Amino acid sequence: MPIDRSVVRARIENAAEYVGPLWPLNTFNAANPLQGFEDQPFDRAVQKAGQLFGGRGYPGPQVFRQAWENGEIDADVLTRHLAEHGITERPEVLLGRMDADAAGHDATPADQPLDRVLTKWLSAFLDQGQAAWPMPNREDGFYAAWRTVAPYDGEIPGVDRPSDLPDTLVEAFEAVLESYPEARWEPIFVHHLTALPGWTGFIKWRSRRADTAWQEAHPITLTQYLAVRLTLADRMGSAIAPDRTEDLPTNGTDRPALPRIWLRAWEESYRTRLLDDLRQAPSSAPETDRPDAQLVFCIDTRSEVIRRHIEQQGPYETHGYAGFFGVPMQHQAYGTGERVKSCPPIVDPKHRVVERPVESHRAQADRYDWWAQLERAGTTLLATLKKNIAAAFGFVEGSGGFFGAAMAARTLLPSGLFRLAERLDERLPGPEAFCAPTVDRAPAIDADTEDGLPVGISNEAKVLYAEAAFRLMGWTDTFAPIVVFTGHGSQTPNNPYKASLDCGACAGNPGGPNARVLAAICNEDAVRAALRERGIDIPEDTVFLAGQHNTTTDEITLFVDDDNPPVAPKALGRLRRDLQSAQADAATERVRTLNTTVDEGRPAAAVRETERRAADWAETRPEWGLAGNAAFIVGPRELTRGLDLEGRCFLHSYDWTADEDGTALETIMTGPLVVGEWINTQYYFSTVDNAAYGSGSKVTQNVVGKLGVVQGNGGDLMSGLPLQSLKADDERVCHRPLRLLALIQAPTDRVEAILDRHAALAHLFDHEWMHLTVMDPAQDPAFVRYRPGGGWRPQPAAKASTATEVRASAGAP
Repeated sequence: MPIDRSVVRARIENAAEYVGPLWPLNTFNAANPLQGFEDQPFDRAVQKAGQLFGGRGYPGPQVFRQAWENGEIDADVLTRHLAEHGITERPEVLLGRMDADAAGHDATPADQPLDRVLTKWLSAFLDQGQAAWPMPNREDGFYAAWRTVAPYDGEIPGVDRPSDLPDTLVEAFEAVLESYPEARWEPIFVHHLTALPGWTGFIKWRSRRADTAWQEAHPITLTQYLAVRLTLADRMGSAIAPDRTEDLPTNGTDRPALPRIWLRAWEESYRTRLLDDLRQAPSSAPETDRPDAQLVFCIDTRSEVIRRHIEQQGPYETHGYAGFFGVPMQHQAYGTGERVKSCPPIVDPKHRVVERPVESHRAQADRYDWWAQLERAGTTLLATLKKNIAAAFGFVEGSGGFFGAAMAARTLLPSGLFRLAERLDERLPGPEAFCAPTVDRAPAIDADTEDGLPVGISNEAKVLYAEAAFRLMGWTDTFAPIVVFTGHGSQTPNNPYKASLDCGACAGNPGGPNARVLAAICNEDAVRAALRERGIDIPEDTVFLAGQHNTTTDEITLFVDDDNPPVAPKALGRLRRDLQSAQADAATERVRTLNTTVDEGRPAAAVRETERRAADWAETRPEWGLAGNAAFIVGPRELTRGLDLEGRCFLHSYDWTADEDGTALETIMTGPLVVGEWINTQYYFSTVDNAAYGSGSKVTQNVVGKLGVVQGNGGDLMSGLPLQSLKADDERVCHRPLRLLALIQAPTDRVEAILDRHAALAHLFDHEWMHLTVMDPAQDPAFVRYRPGGGWRPQPAAKASTATEVRASAGAP
């Protein structure tokens, strides 16, 4: 019986919902690996996912033991949770029981010949410029290209010529599925798509982004992938259907599970301590009517540390806002034709911003161009000599000493190389010193004809983005003479996961370009006049600057033309000195968590250590990234100012009194908060089962096709974070795997109305992928906790807060 192609596609789409998308390395974005299960209760979802992927859904006993011994799990809270399930044994006995239950869980999966052959061809077809000899006929699509070269693969039996294989996709499915009723197709597809969830996730991402250059040049779909896989399975004698193909993952069980109980007790302990600290926070009324400067940072948890130390330097205010600063743009850096998305994965760019030299700095640009052209020529020559058959051996013999010395310097003298690079940057500044972003709308002739994005931003859009930024932060008055929009980015060499350390709101890119765009917009007289008409009165003496926070070293670079500074040199110098002092204090705090010791009596010692990590190509832990993230706080800075939140909280500024209709809060809850949940679940699952949901050790990783990493010399694409981003050593975790706590200061009915309008958001709380607590200024007690399914429960104060007393052990943030 002929197969209806549309039916096959529909069944494949349904089956693919179990696997989340996987972004490539250069734009690595955090995502929940169980995204396809978020419409189900958390406990049921992790059990179903365990059946498909073999992954653990709750922390292991070793993680719970560390938290218990560190005092992070309150004994009374744990006792109460256990008693609710009739469990009376001592915690030490229960930990031993969990040890016994977990024995054998991490067994190495058996090598599957089908997977080994298939990943070999996926690596070849999906290669994005790493291979010197690319797979032929890729422009015809995956199935057609594979069919052409399959006869040359000795591991595929019975294929001597392309005609031995089905000619079309439909024929391939008919050949394999003809003996199976249609009702069994979807379970079959689920079985094969989840066998290699990493490759499936990447194909899913790429096929749904048909505008990417690689997808346009070398198309692949899940339908083509399954056609090849099923054909290979049929030829190699592998199972087409699972042992119980009639059964999709079961609904799990509701029986009490010790890990689930321990996790709930741990989460409640953290929540109680955090809320009690907020209750007891000292009054943080501003010491002056107008601060010297205000700095806007990304909501990233790493910003909490540097913000706290900046505020300790003097009359400074800080705010938190999504790191793309509300500008959905595509960025094209100077001297390159590459355009990168610089907005969240759930947002499409609306504008293209190009970096172009300022006429007053044309000579500086020409000098930079000369050196950049020389560098490109040297790089091209080096690549040619390395790959040329005739020259390769002689080149290696002749250049061995030079490269050996360079390798020794990078290994033994990383701090020296960091300082050398800084001196070179001072002598030959980069494009930030002589370029400006094209925020003005370009003539039609200069518009982008490939993707339809206009160059620059219209006047109406400028006003919209500026107003949205200030209103979302609840900031409509009291502007300092200097306001700095501060993006962030990481500095780390030899790290395939660098994008995971950059700004997630900028699609895994640094946030500096977005900061420069919003600063330029807010400095325009026409924009300020329009904002004044809308109730946002920015003083004439307020100047907006842009900067970038290096999250590895905590250095903050201000993008300022020192030859013609827009603010008084004295004020600028004072701000820079205070930022350097804040860097030293923040670096000292961070170094304590990085398995190293420095002389804390010398402020420069900690900075030097972070600089070493930023330059050391052998450093597996240049920084902790967002490890430790546990809460997302939406409220004014006065709520948390003066508290040491240990770099564990996303902080989004918000003033409920300036948001009468709740529009700003709705935007925050449906945008940044959802992205925070993605980050939290990625860290959570990468920690609880790194083999299934993480990416293993960096030491044994290999980059494949410039798109992902595999363990060893092949296999599935690894979808999560490496062990070194999560654990201080083989025994101690750095990231505490807790589900995200959303804490919002706003009227309860406002939050309820938003949940009523957004079912997908409500499901995240109803199904306990996140927890929600509201600080309602009109209620007493102010803190109320959302009950899954609806309703609120008062959150009374504990007898005494211990949040600031319980410090993580060495190696924890």
